[in-house]
Amino acid sequence: MASRKYDIPQLHLSGSSYEVGLQHGKLLAPQILDQLTIYRDLFKEACKFEWAHVRTVADEFRVGIGRLAPDLLDEMQGIADGVSVSAPPSDGTRTDKVDILDVVALNARSEIALGQWDDGCTSLAWRIRAPGCEKQILGQNWDWREGVGKNLAMVSIAKEGKPTIWMVIEPGIVGKIGYNARSVGVCLNAIRARPISTALLPIHLLLRICLECDSVDHAIATIEKLGGAASSQHILIADAHGARGLELSPLGGVYLPEDARGIVTHTNHFLQNKLVDEPPWLSGSPVRLARANTICDELITDAGPRSGRLGEVDAALLRARFFADTFNSPQAICCSPDPSRAARIQTLFNIVMTLGPGREPSAEVVFGKPGSGEESAVYCMPW
Repeated sequence: MASRKYDIPQLHLSGSSYEVGLQHGKLLAPQILDQLTIYRDLFKEACKFEWAHVRTVADEFRVGIGRLAPDLLDEMQGIADGVSVSAPPSDGTRTDKVDILDVVALNARSEIALGQWDDGCTSLAWRIRAPGCEKQILGQNWDWREGVGKNLAMVSIAKEGKPTIWMVIEPGIVGKIGYNARSVGVCLNAIRARPISTALLPIHLLLRICLECDSVDHAIATIEKLGGAASSQHILIADAHGARGLELSPLGGVYLPEDARGIVTHTNHFLQNKLVDEPPWLSGSPVRLARANTICDELITDAGPRSGRLGEVDAALLRARFFADTFNSPQAICCSPDPSRAARIQTLFNIVMTLGPGREPSAEVVFGKPGSGEESAVYCMPW
């Protein structure tokens, strides 16, 4: 149920790759058109790229996607066709024509920007073992431009031979943050580093591919078989049995294990991957990482001797104690717009997934800044 402020679409998509994309494009056509406007403006503002240049680079990615993930390229074609047949006339006399390169550009937007954007997120995976309770928690705050928030949607995707997927998405993009019926979940942290490779898959496609896998190990093996990521990014991935932090790049990946607490937490700088050129860029990232670890230690202390009450750590508690934290604001775990910067970036949603073992995977999602009093009601996955 949506709050009065938020009315988030919840869509069930199914069929072949093209059919899934066609439904996506038809049902979210107004949001996709708005996303294209937002990103046209953002590329011009932040990167000095005209949309014609963006489409030229997108065409390079299209070739690689067709070779490495042709089913997802089919889905993107479906999205483009769905928008084209459903979009209202933009000036009263014509219908906006969206083609495959526009959709590829949305899906490769992190890579085409050449690391010149300034998004930041905080993610947490926690394997909890307490008396009478065993579960894997995976969650994050997703921080990005305010204007994108009004377009967010929740989707489930059912395709033959693949586990059913539940995600929060940016309309027009085939992969994002969520989990599947096999209890595999993913979160994302943006990294600003060089180089970029148009011969490899953009990170949003790799997120989707991870969600088509049966385990963390299966996802890692699949990414390696595909040659890695087109840009430097961090995927925090978990299944019912544990989590890994995947510090991916075109030059190779480093996979972070859980620490002694059963925790992996990450912000917007690499911790161990030294294969790429990563200049300092987001001063709040190390501060958020330290703060995240401090909060986890506090929660463990609060759980009492031998972590007897650690099983009480759940989505509601983490929203209140971890993801609503405003230490070092505006560059806090719960991010607010920085008045000294033109870009208005803030936490747009929070998701906390609860994965097995011995339970059906589920998630709670709140849109807006958790704990602000202005966030949405809790949306549940599945719905």
